[in-house]
Amino acid sequence: MSGYARGSKELPWWKEPTKDQWYAYTAAWLGWTLDAFDFTVFLVLVVSIAKEFNASLTLVSTVVSLTLFMRLFGAVASGWMADRMGRKAPLMISILWYSVCNFIAGFSPSFVFLLVIRTILGIGMGAEWPAGAALAMETWPIRSRGLMASVLQGSWALGYLISALLYATVYQYIGWRGMLWIGVLPALAVVWIRYYVKEPEIWEENQRQQKASNTHIRAPLFAIFKRGMIWNTFTACWWMASAFIIYYSIFGLFATWLTRDLHMSPAAVGWPLVLTNAATFAASFFWGALADKIGRRWAMILPAILGLGLTPIYLLTTDYMTIVIAFTLQGACAGAIYGQNPSYLTERFPTEVRATAAAFCYHQGAVWAALVAPVITYMATDLGMGFAKPMMIFTTGALVSFVAALLLGPETLGKEMSADLEIIEAVEAP
Repeated sequence: MSGYARGSKELPWWKEPTKDQWYAYTAAWLGWTLDAFDFTVFLVLVVSIAKEFNASLTLVSTVVSLTLFMRLFGAVASGWMADRMGRKAPLMISILWYSVCNFIAGFSPSFVFLLVIRTILGIGMGAEWPAGAALAMETWPIRSRGLMASVLQGSWALGYLISALLYATVYQYIGWRGMLWIGVLPALAVVWIRYYVKEPEIWEENQRQQKASNTHIRAPLFAIFKRGMIWNTFTACWWMASAFIIYYSIFGLFATWLTRDLHMSPAAVGWPLVLTNAATFAASFFWGALADKIGRRWAMILPAILGLGLTPIYLLTTDYMTIVIAFTLQGACAGAIYGQNPSYLTERFPTEVRATAAAFCYHQGAVWAALVAPVITYMATDLGMGFAKPMMIFTTGALVSFVAALLLGPETLGKEMSADLEIIEAVEAP
């Protein structure tokens, strides 16, 4: 049975995918979940690293910003490779890249060395998503694409959960360096991907058609800004910029807030993060299944609206149990608005430019998010506001922007991904 046509309603959705389709999805899932761990482990270590190198929190927060900024470069390069050379190679390179960088960062003799290595890590981190998303979504059957996209994207929370769990349980024994050294383990996934994962049939057929018709998209990034596509590109960029700001306003400095302002222990800081990320992953199944019924946009708009109501509840209190409960619920709401990123972004663009377009629209959002940590930290420390109020300002404003961008974008529920050429640039034969 083809994975690209609508599946038979007589089959349970989980029986429809073939073994190769499950392998491709698993490869993307591993890359994304492990990527999440290697990045978020730094978020729980900000205060510890600041003390180690006698650096200000504002300065240490710039490491997060630089990592996010470099994601765009890695993503665009990976997207170009994925559209021209296949989805597997950039995925494997990205996993090796961020794993090795995290390991090296654990040996940092100075803050400058740490800053440089974590900045370079951002290239590999950005490279993972476009290749993995294209690989998974082009391969997966349309009937359950929304659900599995949500589980895939929601698995970022699993990576963060692992970071928080290790911080709450073993940090006191291995320290911040040991936490970073653990980040080399994802590199082992590359061996499995190399031998068991195949390229999507859609991409292979599209490449065949490009060669047969003597056409090729030499600059896929420029193609998405052409007339007829630019509004789609603009609204996708607006949506993703808002989404990134929301995420780093909610989760980026939560541990720093509890540690610095409320003077909580690693265990007290770690467990709310464990619970909220578990809630995010669990909610991904619900919102993902809903996306296959009511559409991609509303499966993101509804949890965003719920998140607006939850934001002041945990940020305007110092009661620990209120923070834990409301922040956990936030994970199931505003923390779960990202589930349709893989499906909605890949469905919006043609096969010739899909990985590049998704890479650019997704990771330009990371550039905006790069401003969140230093600005909030400056407001919290230099302006004496504390972390809670600026976190609330950024979160609520970005959630409103997020909803507006989605309302102005197209709905893609039921979109059939095709190998047919949709963007043509004639080129002379070599």
